This record gives sequence, structure tokens and C-alpha cells, in this order.
Amino acid sequence: MPLCPADDSFAQTLGAALPPDTLRPAEARHLEDPRGRWSSSATHVALPRSVQEVAAIVRACNDARVGLTPIGGGTGLVGGQIPREGPAPLLLSLERMNAMRAAFPEEYALVAEAGCILADVQSAAEQVNRLFPLSLASEGSARIGGLLSTNAGGVNTLRYGNARDLVLGLEAVLPDGQVWNGLKRLRKDNTGYDLRHLLIGAEGTLGVITAASLKLFPRPAATGTALLTVTDPQAALSLLTLAKGQIGDGISAFELLHRTGFDFLRATLPEIRQPWPIAPEWCVLIELGLSQGQNPQDALERLFAEAHEAGLVHDGLVAHSLQQARDFWTLREHIPEANKRIGSIASHDISLPLGAIPAFITKATQALAGIGDWRINCFGHLGDGNLHFNVFAPEGVSKDSLKARSAEVTALVHDLTHAMDGSVSAEHGIGRHKVADLEKYGDPAKLAAMRAIKSALDPRGIMNPGAVLRA
Repeated sequence: MPLCPADDSFAQTLGAALPPDTLRPAEARHLEDPRGRWSSSATHVALPRSVQEVAAIVRACNDARVGLTPIGGGTGLVGGQIPREGPAPLLLSLERMNAMRAAFPEEYALVAEAGCILADVQSAAEQVNRLFPLSLASEGSARIGGLLSTNAGGVNTLRYGNARDLVLGLEAVLPDGQVWNGLKRLRKDNTGYDLRHLLIGAEGTLGVITAASLKLFPRPAATGTALLTVTDPQAALSLLTLAKGQIGDGISAFELLHRTGFDFLRATLPEIRQPWPIAPEWCVLIELGLSQGQNPQDALERLFAEAHEAGLVHDGLVAHSLQQARDFWTLREHIPEANKRIGSIASHDISLPLGAIPAFITKATQALAGIGDWRINCFGHLGDGNLHFNVFAPEGVSKDSLKARSAEVTALVHDLTHAMDGSVSAEHGIGRHKVADLEKYGDPAKLAAMRAIKSALDPRGIMNPGAVLRA
């Protein structure tokens, strides 16, 4: 049976069963994609204050066959929070569920509700002299529930893993309205299927995460940051290998940056200071977090000396103050904003085996040159194999005049990624934007299993219909 819309009649009935002001007309902030590409068809949003209220909302939607789309901080880039087709669903925002329920510094754990903003979780960990290492550009607005639902990555994945690697337990509401009380803080628990990892990365299609027990880590006693210029991506990869051999797990981040990103910054955000009058073709931003008694600046200078002797780097800047380190990261963190202001023809969030990255960049660049004139901004988390390979119109050419070729460009990039054993969705998820990509490139056995799981847990298909799997 088809789904029913979350219309005024449904909203009136549901609103009467909930505390006052729980159900509201949806606002613009609930309905817009951050890149301005799509808008939501929804008209109502529920803002519960407790897991019991979430359960009541989910039960009501399930009983009435009304679709339910959870939304977090609205920072998702693949349309997972933007329903565009079919009957208008009810939006569910957990922004009022933003309590830090408990901290257990001796256990290196913290329990946070799904509506907590990532920066606030980081701050709560810092208050007990611990580190919550998930870090990304949108951490001032992205919420924990959304970050876990999309299995977010970020700059520290190399050392600490993706979001799913930072979770001990979950509290969640399943599609029939049952509450799963899984907020355990255990490091070992082999009691059957691990629902935690089923819900993390499911993008709200299998249930609603309402709280999480999160892993904390020791705060590094000292950090060090450097910008090192490299001859090409192969040299950057060799530098990473050298750095791992010298420093081991002390490497927190290893970012590959291209000159195009700095050119875009200079054109759109000239107030951001750059350390060179002319940016290098390629450079690496590396950050270390070391324990007491170790000097990260000395480690970076030793790394530079050996890498220079090996011909891998030819210049570099080691930050000698916290402000210098922040300035380096400001450059990296504003590249996506500069990209947005320039306006891409096609943006790609891909991952590849580390050893394949240099060849991919060469092959993709050559293949694109064969179908037109483009500017390419290739940057990303080289340490974990995640590239943002974004394609732009030539300087002086309107992006709108070439937008019709977006699908052609993306097909070329994604086909090559798949052929080189990569993934066309590294850290942004599938959402609605990449459903066809999942169908095209996904393993048939995996897709069949995913559909079976969806059908078993959500037989009425109410949970974020149209996301990840075609409705």
C-alpha cells in the first residue's frame, strides 16, 4: 500500500496527542539543502523532548502509514534530509533532545542525546580532560544523531576511525515505535546481532537514533601542525608512508591540497591569509598529537628533513604557535566554502585504495580533458583514502552554461572510481542523490540483503522513504 501524506488532518490528530508546541509548521531551515539544490516537500515538523515522545510519533506514523524523515543539523550534502517526491512525510527534528546525559571520564565514555551539536560534545569531553575526536567543517551545527546516521568521517578518521568506530552503544526508536535501550558502555558484547552498527550509517531508514554512548580518548599532551609542499600525489603518499614509519599512531590528520583550492580561496575569501604569494601545485597538511615527553615540532622537522633528502618535499612550514596552526586549518576548512562560491559543475565524494590514488588523479584528469576544458579541485583526507574530486567550469565561463554536462562528468569520475575498486560515496552517504549510483555500482548480494533488512524492520516503509533505497 502507498504511503499517506502528513497533511493537516494527520498533524492535527498527532499534535493533540503530544505536549503543546511539539508539532509545528516546517520552517525554511528544515526544508533547504545547504547547497541550494533541492527543497523539501514536507509541511510539518515534530520537535520532541524525550525518547518517549519520539516513540509516540513513530508509532503514530507507522499506524497511519505516514512517512517520517529525521533531520539533524541540516548539513547533509546528498539529500538524505530533503524528501522531494511522493506523499509529504513528517519531519522529525531532535534539536530539543540536546542533553549530555552523563560523563564517565574513568571509562573514557560520554552519553549524549542525538540533538547535541558536535562542537558541544567536543567541549563536554574537554571539560573532563578527554577528547572526542570526530571533527569536520560543519561541527558547529551538525548534530550527533545525523552524524551517526550518516557514519560521518572528517579529518581525524586516519587515527580514530569513522563515526561508527566512536560508539559504544545506542538508544533508538525502531519503525514500529519500540524503544531499543542499548546505551551500554561495554567494549565487548557478543550477544547476537549488533544493532548499533545496523543503525549507524542507515540514514534514518531503519530507525531513529535518540542517544549514544560515545568513546572518549586521552587528550594529546602536545600537537604539531605543518604544511609541506610535495611534487605530486605519489610523493604525498610516500610522505604518508614515511610519516607512519617515524611517528606511528601520532598522526591525527593528513590532508592533500591542490593549488586550485588556494586560488579559489584567494578569489572568494581574500581575507583569509595564505602563507605563499603563489600557492604550490600540491601540498599536505599534517597534524600530530603526541603524548607527554614528545615534541611534535621536532618530529615534524625530522620528517621534513628526511622527506626533503628523499626528494618528496621541497618546502614546508611548521607551525610554531597555536595561532599558526589555526591559520593552517582555516585554509583547509574554508576550501569547501570557496568551492560553493565558485560553483561546481559536479562534486564527488569518493574513496580509493591508498595505492591507487595517484593513478586515479592522473587518469581522471586526463579523461576529463578528453571531453572538455575544466578546472579540477582535488583535495581531501589522503590518510584514509577519501578524495573530494570537484569539477568546475573554466575561468570566465558561466557554470550554468555547462551544468547540463554534470551527469556526463560524474559518470566518468564514478565509473573510473568503481573500476579502480573505490567507492562513489566515501563519507557523505547515499541520501536520495546517490540512490541510482548505489543501484549501478553496488554489489547485488549486498543490495538484496539491504532490501531484506529494510523490509523486515520497516515493512510499511515509513522510515525516510526514498533515501538509500528506492521507495
